Amino acid sequence: MQVDLNADMGEGYGDWTMGDDAALLDIVTSANIACGAHAGDWDVMAATMAGAVAKGVGIGAHPGYADLQGFGRRRIAMPLESVANLVAWQFGAARGVAATVGAEVRHFKLHGALANMASEDADLARAAYGAARRIDPEAILLVLAGTAQERVAREMGGPWAGEIFADRGYADDATLITRGTAGAMIHDPEVAAARMVRFVRDGAIYAVSGKTIPAACDSICLHGDGPEAVAIARAVRTALEAEGVTLAPMVGRHA
Repeated sequence: MQVDLNADMGEGYGDWTMGDDAALLDIVTSANIACGAHAGDWDVMAATMAGAVAKGVGIGAHPGYADLQGFGRRRIAMPLESVANLVAWQFGAARGVAATVGAEVRHFKLHGALANMASEDADLARAAYGAARRIDPEAILLVLAGTAQERVAREMGGPWAGEIFADRGYADDATLITRGTAGAMIHDPEVAAARMVRFVRDGAIYAVSGKTIPAACDSICLHGDGPEAVAIARAVRTALEAEGVTLAPMVGRHA
């Protein structure tokens, strides 16, 4: 078995730092790098991408709503055309900065509220992924497994990978439980590690209710901004390797 371990990073801004990206880059195999709308800036993007190149970590663009104060986690109603333009602006910025440090943007993953909304709304997912596909048809769409995101990626064709979350709880429809709600977050590294071994081994997501949801478990995500992020990353990697799972940058499936 092989799986990718990814983390959201590059989420600092100016002199303000969020997360321990340097430590995470020693553990993960892919990095989802903020593109300046919900977090990050040009200098942070460049430094994070250069660090990823040095560690052999795959690079992905991580666009979200233009919501620095809310960290892209507040739901915003926007016309679909505007969402497509917002995504294209950020994806283009990521590709441009990557070129300056000798890197390639291999994958594309929506952030925060935009991702959660696209996991429920196929038209929104189609607008965002359509913009990404027009820019780079070969970029791997990293989708929330078992949701409208996956259905749209399959429908559109091209490479995609299914993502599961080490530090988030699941509802019965494979969407993430809303933050601030009971069961939404997993803080214990050992609990997170054990559930990821189970998910990958069984090829399924287990909802908080106990429901089993068959899913493409290609890449495991943890949120780089949490205080337990590095500990969870280490625990998940150690547990997977102990089970004989190979960790490597994601490889796209095709519909």
